[in-house]
Amino acid sequence: MLVATALSIDGAAAEVGPRPASVAAVPTAVPVSAPTTATEEAAADPTCARLKGAEVCVGPDGSDRPGITVEDTADDKLHPAVEYYLNGYLGTKYVIHNLARNGEVRGNREIGKTVTFRASLYRGGHRVKYGRWKTVQNVAKYPVKRDTRTTPATAQAKSKVCTSTKAAASTCFSERKTVVYACDTKADEYQARAEYFVGGDPTARFEIHQLAGLNTCGKAEHGELSISMYRASVFDHGRRKATRLYRYN
Repeated sequence: MLVATALSIDGAAAEVGPRPASVAAVPTAVPVSAPTTATEEAAADPTCARLKGAEVCVGPDGSDRPGITVEDTADDKLHPAVEYYLNGYLGTKYVIHNLARNGEVRGNREIGKTVTFRASLYRGGHRVKYGRWKTVQNVAKYPVKRDTRTTPATAQAKSKVCTSTKAAASTCFSERKTVVYACDTKADEYQARAEYFVGGDPTARFEIHQLAGLNTCGKAEHGELSISMYRASVFDHGRRKATRLYRYN
């Protein structure tokens, strides 16, 4: 059905724990002819958080883990995920589920100026363990800008495709430079989510959890990768209340 890739690096607050500041150094430009110093090497290292079975990292373009990534580090029945917020805004949470196998890495190159993230482990659709929050700043050369003013109507106008479920959530996306929106379209206590796959890879599921309420949208960017499958869902915390079947793009 779909073709998996070894490293998909182009990409949802149900509960927000304390966020210790762990600020990475800002990478500096180095002339091609200049020797690389230990300080410059350290600046290119990713900042990581670990659980038994999961390692999640945020790294600059020059590192071995650019953007935000999640690695499966145990051969077990659980799968790892990375949960993160961008640019200090807690109204939208993003989640990347690594559905591959031990040793595989999945992630997204498109991150903000500030990234607050943690590792988590899932059994099926249920989170069974999670770590502490970490925050890093200024690791992206071209960070995703903060966008909190998009309404469902605006998202639909900007998008090529939209789907919705029970007048409570909609998922829209455009593919010139792939942007996905998750919009809350009903004034209730439930949470709107977009769930989707990108780049033809069935082993990495992306989620946008829109937490800010009625007529708000969360946005994720995925560069040149296209959307493979997508659906709109409504959740009551961790319980699914309504959903559409996955649609193929």
